Amino acid sequence: MTKEVPDLLTFGETMALFMPQEHRGLEGAASLEQGFGGAESNVAIGAARLGCSVGWFGSLGDDPFGRAIFKRLRGEGVDVSRARQVAGQQTGLMFRESVAGKLAVHYYRKHSAASRMRPGDLDLQYITGCKILHVTGITLALSESARETVFAAVAAAKKAGVKVSFDPNLRLKLWSIEEARKFVLPLAEQADYFLPGWDELKLLYETDQLDEVEAKLKQLSAVSIVKGVDDSTMVIGKGDSQTIPFYKADQVVDTVGAGDGFCSGFLAGILKGMTPVEAVRLGSVSGSLVVQMRGDWEALPDWASVDQRLSDKAWVER
Repeated sequence: MTKEVPDLLTFGETMALFMPQEHRGLEGAASLEQGFGGAESNVAIGAARLGCSVGWFGSLGDDPFGRAIFKRLRGEGVDVSRARQVAGQQTGLMFRESVAGKLAVHYYRKHSAASRMRPGDLDLQYITGCKILHVTGITLALSESARETVFAAVAAAKKAGVKVSFDPNLRLKLWSIEEARKFVLPLAEQADYFLPGWDELKLLYETDQLDEVEAKLKQLSAVSIVKGVDDSTMVIGKGDSQTIPFYKADQVVDTVGAGDGFCSGFLAGILKGMTPVEAVRLGSVSGSLVVQMRGDWEALPDWASVDQRLSDKAWVER
C-alpha cells in the first residue's frame, strides 16, 4: 500500500474490450483484438502520461481480464494500490464493431465486480488526501450500490476540501435519460468542475436553446466545461463564459476516447496550475491526438507531444 496519495484519483468500471480488425462487424469476424477500456481508467492513463500523479481504484474480477487490466494500469504509472480483484466475481466485457459506418458497442457487465461496488469498499483517507477526485455518470448507472459509492466518495471529498470533477458521460444503454436526470443533475450541483458535452446537456435540461442551458449552468457552483458547441468548447462560470475553438486533428481515425483524452488533458492542466481556459486548450490538443489512432487509450499523448503543439514548435520528422 502506497503511503503517498496521488494528486488525482478516479474510480469506476474498466472492462475487457474485444473488437474485429479493420473495422469489420462482429458477426463476420474470424478473430478479435483484445484490449481494455473504461472512461475513468482512460483519464487516469492520460493524466499519468502528461506527468501527473494519478490513482485509479475500483473492483475487477480475479480473472485473466482483471489481472491484465491491473498490470497494464500499473505499468502506465497509475497507482492501483486501492484497486480490488475480487475472487468469484467477473470483470465486465464489451465488444465493439462498426455497423454501416457507425460505432456499436455491446456490453456484458451485469453482475460484474464493478457493479457490486459499495461505500464500504472506499478508503476514505485515500480519497481525502488527493487534490482532485474525478467521477463519471457511468458509475452512477451501474447499480444502486455503485451509485451510493459515488455519492459517498464525493461527500468525503467535499468535506475534506478536495475538488470534485464530474463528467456525466451519459450511456443510455445503461439507463434512461429520465433516471439519469435524477442523479446526474444533483451531482453536478456538488462538482467544482462539470464537463458535459453539448448533446448531453440538451438531453439533461430538455432544451436545445444555448442561452437557457447557459443560464442553468451559471447557477451551479462549478466551472462548467461544455464540449462540442459548434466545434468549440465553452468555459462557463457564474460571472462570464468564454469560447475556445477545437484544436484541429490532421486526420480522424477513431473518435473513441476523444472525450477521455480531453478530460485527462484538462485535469492535468488544472493540476499544473493553469486557468480553466488554458487547461481547456491543453485538453483540446490531447483529444485531437487521440482521434488520430485506433483504440480507447493507446493514443493518449505524453507531455512532450502536447507541449510541442501548444507552443507551436516545429515538428522534426527525421
